[in-house]
Amino acid sequence: MKKENFISLVLGAIGVILFGLGMCMCLLPEWDAFRQGEAVGAAGLVVLAVMLAARRKMQGKPPVHLSLKAVGTVLLAILGALALGIGMCMTMVWEGLLLPGVAVGLVGILLLLGLIPLCRGLR
Repeated sequence: MKKENFISLVLGAIGVILFGLGMCMCLLPEWDAFRQGEAVGAAGLVVLAVMLAARRKMQGKPPVHLSLKAVGTVLLAILGALALGIGMCMTMVWEGLLLPGVAVGLVGILLLLGLIPLCRGLR
């Protein structure tokens, strides 16, 4: 395993765990840890940003270059993840919305699947 992949693996795992734990702390009222969850979630985002910068530097690439395609890809990913999450909430949490929730979840899955040809291209 290359050093850049190992460092990305470790920093990515730490960042995602911190971010996920922070979101749980914010969103679960039983934990009563909203303020602490904000700090932990922000720390996770900082670790993920450091991971991205470190990986780009180790690969000899310039810092992230924002283009219209990159912004569109991120917006599509956010929209797809939100649609999938809302569909899951509709089916599992909210009463009487099973079929609409499945439909919204499928739309989210299709949006996320659209990222594959957008990022990798078709050959």
